Amino acid sequence: MIKPHISHFCVAEKGTLNILNIEPYSNLGLELASRFEENEEYIIFDLPSETSKFFKTPKDSLNINALINRLVSDLPPTNYDERVTKIVEFIADNYFKSDITPKTFEDIVFLSPSRLASLFKKQTGSSLTKYLLWTRMRKAIYMTLLEKERSLTDIAYDTGFYDLPQWNKYMYEMFGMPPKALKLNSDLIQVF
Repeated sequence: MIKPHISHFCVAEKGTLNILNIEPYSNLGLELASRFEENEEYIIFDLPSETSKFFKTPKDSLNINALINRLVSDLPPTNYDERVTKIVEFIADNYFKSDITPKTFEDIVFLSPSRLASLFKKQTGSSLTKYLLWTRMRKAIYMTLLEKERSLTDIAYDTGFYDLPQWNKYMYEMFGMPPKALKLNSDLIQVF
């Protein structure tokens, strides 16, 4: 388990490496991050029992669905302000538009920039900018893994990045690798 925004490189030799990538700015991501010690950047689980203890699953299971279901069931219900819901839905429907600005969000919900930023951060744990960036990043990675024949430049444009260098920059910052490395190793990755 690696904390968000920690550069890392993973290798599996003579075995399987399971990576669960959870959006760091989601309630689930914030919950997992809170389980780390203060200066702890990663946790290696050598035994299924260690995984069960961290994820609080009832038995030694590495079943990804069991892990996710347990995590989600532990989260308290959140009643989002309808304006936050509108913004989240707008981002989901329009993440690929490169001309989205803070003014775009203000016009949707008719709030001042500071009030909107505060409300969104309080309810999602993320700034608007980071949430939009993470949505674009997630979509770009997903496209790269599933649409292997597409060029990285096309994927960058289709997910709202200005160009491939901008996507490269954020991939390095968040994952310590460029999109090209992801594409070259995409045959080794299964997407669920």
